[in-house]
Amino acid sequence: MDATHRDIRTIDDVLTLLDGLFSPGADRWTEGGADWWDGFYADRDKPVPFFVAKPDENLLSYVEQGLLPAGGKVLDLGCGPGRNALYLASAGFDVTGVDLSPTAVAWAEERAGAAGAENVRFVCGDAFTAALDGPYDLIYDSGCFHHLPPHRRISYLALLDRALAPGGHLALTAFAAGEGGMGSEVPDTDLYRQGSLHGGLAYTDASLRAVFADPSGAGLTEIELRRMRAEAPDSPAFGESFLWTGLFRRS
Repeated sequence: MDATHRDIRTIDDVLTLLDGLFSPGADRWTEGGADWWDGFYADRDKPVPFFVAKPDENLLSYVEQGLLPAGGKVLDLGCGPGRNALYLASAGFDVTGVDLSPTAVAWAEERAGAAGAENVRFVCGDAFTAALDGPYDLIYDSGCFHHLPPHRRISYLALLDRALAPGGHLALTAFAAGEGGMGSEVPDTDLYRQGSLHGGLAYTDASLRAVFADPSGAGLTEIELRRMRAEAPDSPAFGESFLWTGLFRRS
């Protein structure tokens, strides 16, 4: 880098520059965010709803409806302690879970060992740069997308483009804007002025469609987009109504 710092030549250079506009504590999407997530997962007894060892209700529904035929290859983005990855493995899928946090990955591997799961592996790293063995028939994202700053949607769409197989599905959960929602509704431009993601970004259904189902975005076909159903504590599935659930198919 020269003294004038005139070193912007590529899209990756621009993305890295924009990364730097956020405070270090806001960086939860690159390898630099691993320490934050390690702290988050350090206490397994915290009353965090999704620490439970059961899958998302929407994922359970997709599998039971036959929308995701068993036997395919799956990438679980931001897999955390592995609850969705282990469910998919038990349903006959070949699963790779990736997470920034070594603490989360170690917990997931412990759960896999206790369950005797063989068709699942966990990778510690940044999904945007990790060496993954796609293409995948399903990319599942339970709470990763809404922790990305606006410019990293570009990286996310590029990941889908290179890693999602033709005819494959993207399924995700994300913070829902509006009454009873969770996550920040601050406009994208203000996020850069403030240098913070405020814990995660809330989306409307229209904004998710603009990213994923609009031809100018990922150009996927929408199968379903709805609020997640709230699940009782004794339910076999996890569910909170402050989340969207979406299922999209690649042509």
